[in-house]
Amino acid sequence: MSDNIIEVRSLVKTFGGNEVLKGVDFTVRKGDVTCIIGASGSGKSTLLRCINMLETPTGGEILFHGEDIMQRKSSVPEYRTRVGMVFQNFNLFYNMTALKNCMVGTRKVLKKDKATSLKIALDYLEKVGMSPFINARPRQLSGGQQQRVAIARALAMEPEVLLFDEPTSALDPQMVGEVLAVIRKLADEGWTMIIVTHEMAFARDVSNHVVYMQDGIICEEGTPEQIFQNPQKQETKEFLARFMAG
Repeated sequence: MSDNIIEVRSLVKTFGGNEVLKGVDFTVRKGDVTCIIGASGSGKSTLLRCINMLETPTGGEILFHGEDIMQRKSSVPEYRTRVGMVFQNFNLFYNMTALKNCMVGTRKVLKKDKATSLKIALDYLEKVGMSPFINARPRQLSGGQQQRVAIARALAMEPEVLLFDEPTSALDPQMVGEVLAVIRKLADEGWTMIIVTHEMAFARDVSNHVVYMQDGIICEEGTPEQIFQNPQKQETKEFLARFMAG
């Protein structure tokens, strides 16, 4: 049985006359931590949103365990329970406590009973260090705390793959570390993750697979050592020189 969970094949996405993704191919295997890096406008977030089917690709295939999810639109909601998403702006329900935010998906989508949902939510809130704040509403929490609740909410669905769309970009610098520490812990535990990030040192240290995107294509990909220490393409070298110098 293949370890490939997600296979992206010749993925194209256009918005009007603007081709944002121009034939992207890459594979995510069980246990991979894939970091997608690149300048703003290179197509990173659009790729992630296509993988989660929040955007409908214009062409190509997205295979989940060998099955093209684009050919079975009816199964997209079920697919999303297995491929979770953490957004840069948290997307929490502001009228619910942290605990209820983490219970709503397991109750309404997975149809788990209240006691089971409660236990799952408490377990994952504890994992991300948010146990003391279970009765707080989002507006009572810092940005870093809100993002940790959002991660717990995604984990509560117990997905096979977690997608992170620039999870620290909306945070003040002092809050970035607490969120990255949670993601690092998940990586150590073997969760399969795809992370769009501009935190280069984090990408280098936490991933086993780095994808550098430019102008809607994958310019170069490989291990962190290959990409950060010995990039082959001039574009990659220039991008990293700019970022790592900063």
